[in-house]
Amino acid sequence: MSDWTEGICGALAYMEEHLTDELNIADAARQAYMSPFHFQRMFSAMCGVSVGEYIRNRRMTLAAEDLLNTDEKIIDIAVKYGYDSPDSFARAFQRFHGILPSQARRSCASLRAYAPIRIQLTMKGGHMMEYRIAEKPAFTVMGIKRMFSDETSYQKIPEFWLEVMRSANKPVCGMYGVCIDLKENEGEFEYLIADNYIPWKEIPAGCEVRTIPASLWAVFPCRGPLPKALQDVNTRMWSEWLPACKSYRLAGNYNIEMYAPPAENPEDTYSEIWLPVEKI
Repeated sequence: MSDWTEGICGALAYMEEHLTDELNIADAARQAYMSPFHFQRMFSAMCGVSVGEYIRNRRMTLAAEDLLNTDEKIIDIAVKYGYDSPDSFARAFQRFHGILPSQARRSCASLRAYAPIRIQLTMKGGHMMEYRIAEKPAFTVMGIKRMFSDETSYQKIPEFWLEVMRSANKPVCGMYGVCIDLKENEGEFEYLIADNYIPWKEIPAGCEVRTIPASLWAVFPCRGPLPKALQDVNTRMWSEWLPACKSYRLAGNYNIEMYAPPAENPEDTYSEIWLPVEKI
């Protein structure tokens, strides 16, 4: 089993042991020996669910078991699983189970269970994944910034692109999509739709500048209509390439999408994902 997979398994075990504690994603990420920024992306790709959703699902499963098998008060169970009021707990419980906590104690109540994830290394047919390692000097980008949640970014970032590209006076063409982890915002990251910064030009209103340090990058080509082609490669990058990689480890708190000029045929659309790495 690879170090990456062992790290995710360690994080899963840590989360399971601390479901009734104030569970910090950064602490779970440390069990996987990576930053919260990279941990959340790899976890989602390998497990098919975000870290936050996984924790909520497991807590709701255990809360239902407590309601069925103990005489604890609902408010005490709510506090036990991280909810500060019976109302917020009831809303979350109903979203997950389809009934209120008080109804869960009735005879023959129908409840849902979300089992702990167990990762096993299995042998499958080989799949080719194209990439190259490239060294790039530092460069500066200028773009429009918005904060996004790890849980909803696959849906919300394409909406952000549509909004910016359809605006009457868009200040950028959209050469890059830049993801930056700000560390202080757990579960969220900064995303810029950006172009190369031209120092002698005035920065348009609403735009910001970011400098990307000199880095070694793993570059993954994406071919086909957006956003699907890029999201598919992104998922495979985290779930297949990184777990199998023995020569490089993650570096930096950012990654970049690079977009070529639009093609006449969407099938000919070309883009890239740049992931900062360092030689082991």
